[in-house]
Amino acid sequence: MIISTDETAQLEELAVAARGGDSAAMDELLAQIQPRVRKICGRILLYPEDADEAAQDALLAVATKLDSFGGRSKFTTWLHTVASNSARATYRSLKRRAAEKATAEFPLQADPRTTSVIAGSRLDLLEALETIGVEHPEYVEPLVLRDVQKLDYAEISEVLDIPLGTVKSRIHAARQAIQPLLRVTG
Repeated sequence: MIISTDETAQLEELAVAARGGDSAAMDELLAQIQPRVRKICGRILLYPEDADEAAQDALLAVATKLDSFGGRSKFTTWLHTVASNSARATYRSLKRRAAEKATAEFPLQADPRTTSVIAGSRLDLLEALETIGVEHPEYVEPLVLRDVQKLDYAEISEVLDIPLGTVKSRIHAARQAIQPLLRVTG
């Protein structure tokens, strides 16, 4: 979803006002970003109900944690991070719940990949991100922001507050680490 310069400026102004305590600005900001947040979450969680759950969590995070937005980057760039993190957290929660349900109700079928509650999610990518995140958590967010959310390197550098060269090297290392973990279909 591409936002025009005017829309971006309007969102920036609303974010500043909302961060300053203007409840009407917060309501307007949340209303305007809702479709964008839903789309970001939908890129990671393809099952609509899962993406909706993640989007609601992301909107709540924006409403309650807007004061943590330091303004080092554009608000929309920060929003990508919040929504991506929410989608990944929702996946982990769904996976955990599916495993608990499968274990409790069907002990012989404990594989969460076969549980309909997470059907449609990009299981191979999400599992691979979880795996590389154990040893290299610093790789996950730059990779998601670049390859899933399609932010450019400069935006990632801004939102993560790390040098551009570090962003590029982390993404390169993440791609090398994740590639053997992804299932090839076709």
